Amino acid sequence: MANTAVVILNYNGAEHLRRFLPSVVMHSAGADIVVADNGSTDNSAEVVCSIAPQVRWEPLDRNYGFAEGYNRALARLDGYDYFVLLNSDVEVPQGWLAPLVQVLDREGDVAAVAPKILSAQEPQRFEYAGASGGFIDYLGYPFCRGRILQVTEQDSGQYDDAREVFWASGAAFCCRADIFRELGGFCGEYFAHMEEIDLCWRMQLAGWRVMVEPRSHVWHLGGGTLGSDSPHKLYLNHRNNLLMLYRCASPLQRAVVAVARPLTDLAAAVSYLLKGNSEGAKAVWRAWRYFLGAHSRLAVERRQIRGSVHHESRNIYKGVIVLRYALGRRRFDKLM
Repeated sequence: MANTAVVILNYNGAEHLRRFLPSVVMHSAGADIVVADNGSTDNSAEVVCSIAPQVRWEPLDRNYGFAEGYNRALARLDGYDYFVLLNSDVEVPQGWLAPLVQVLDREGDVAAVAPKILSAQEPQRFEYAGASGGFIDYLGYPFCRGRILQVTEQDSGQYDDAREVFWASGAAFCCRADIFRELGGFCGEYFAHMEEIDLCWRMQLAGWRVMVEPRSHVWHLGGGTLGSDSPHKLYLNHRNNLLMLYRCASPLQRAVVAVARPLTDLAAAVSYLLKGNSEGAKAVWRAWRYFLGAHSRLAVERRQIRGSVHHESRNIYKGVIVLRYALGRRRFDKLM
């Protein structure tokens, strides 16, 4: 693993680093560990220096968000075959890294691979941001093998087979460095949320595969930067999902989305209002306003992305996950 860099993007995460970085240092032998700092104003630098002085510290001049922060940090790292992007609130066990690297060594057409992601708070339960591999439905809503909407399953080994998926979680994202650069990395405009799904989609359009390897597992705390009820997080999720669909979806899927998504997002906004969350409803409106205002520019990006499509992804769920959920199918193995 001499050509592997484990890169942790940090923003005012001193307490996360104090809690989780020691496990990364202890259990990532053979890889270089880098903390890229997004202009933190806390004592993150002092924490890293005190508990892991061998870790490389790469400061950025301000907070660029997850997407552009990683783009800028990884651009500084030359000579690596593989990058492992790891959230600062992830704990890793012994032997977590080797299975991921082995997939990329063995499978020449795999561009990215993720471990099984479990909850740091409930270690026997899948964690929201990745579980045992990510998927999207035909309207662009993400879900996971082990997590449908807000429902996470207990892990009893039911999804321990390595398999091709649609997206690998940005919480623990192992990829080929040259492919990351060749495809332009993350879309910096996203700031945070959906950028890894967008990149995985572009990888597949370029002929690459994305996998999950549950022989590797990590524990993710989650929710450390923006809470699930944050209006800004709702805005980013809705906005970035619309941007991603316009940039990447096939003509048929885009046509279906153009009809259905205004209705489903209107329903989401109304549900926020009924719950007394007017800021959530405003976030949906702001997302659509941004998306419609960016339409001409997105059309150019779409032509660039889809101009030489190798093949469409085989891992887009042809149903609508919200409808399946409403019908009581709240486990991944009950969807089909």
